[in-house]
Amino acid sequence: MDKLIITAALTGAEVTRKEQPNLPLTPDEIAEAAYEAYKAGAAMVHVHARDSEGNPTQDYEVYKEIKEKIEAKCPVIFQPSTGGAVWHSPEERLQPVELKPEMATLSCGTCNFGPDVFMNSEEYMEKFARRMKELGVKPEIEVFERGMINNALKLVKKGLVDMPLHFDFVMGVPGAITAELRDLLYLVESIPADSTWTVAGIGRFELPLAAAAITLGGHVRVGFEDNVYYSKGVLAKSNAELVERIVRLAKELGREVASPDEARVILGIKK
Repeated sequence: MDKLIITAALTGAEVTRKEQPNLPLTPDEIAEAAYEAYKAGAAMVHVHARDSEGNPTQDYEVYKEIKEKIEAKCPVIFQPSTGGAVWHSPEERLQPVELKPEMATLSCGTCNFGPDVFMNSEEYMEKFARRMKELGVKPEIEVFERGMINNALKLVKKGLVDMPLHFDFVMGVPGAITAELRDLLYLVESIPADSTWTVAGIGRFELPLAAAAITLGGHVRVGFEDNVYYSKGVLAKSNAELVERIVRLAKELGREVASPDEARVILGIKK
């Protein structure tokens, strides 16, 4: 079994300071949160940028600043979001890929996202995949429903994405796949055998799905994007606190935690 890759999803596009007072918003705050998560045991940080007003942005220059500040602090894998917020255009969403990060997200289907719709047409998916391949960026296949696995394999057949694939199962989003253990097993058993995978459980599902992933040989994403609480009714102090808990849990379950360079090897990323 590979060592455990822990990803910290630091900010997201929906969470506000009203919900989580410790939410990092500025480039300096996001970089510091990335550094603290790295020290706690995270090998990768998943980044959504915010503008000067704290609103979601996909602006190239903002992501550039965040990327440079993180790289100055630690060797963690920088993974920008190409999902952005539901109202961003495909052109806006794709901007961070121009920074040539080691990895970026590639959402492989449309789904309900609470009261909104997260739109990812076949045209969008192909456009994003093609540009990532041109720039040498490894995609993390974002899966919100089972059919999105098929969409990813379709991109492979078209030569737009290379095997082996790395999937991120985002589970428990209102309107998309639920987050029971049976649902995780269904997704895991539906991907190619040589694939790697991470699970991101939303809200109260974060911890139980993380425990399942550790024992099943998958990887784990935690952080304020997915869950602002440490326990029922108790807000987490930081992204690092959520990472630290996964490190402790992995130790108790006999699974070693991967460093950023070890994660690069597992994921097939060439630094």
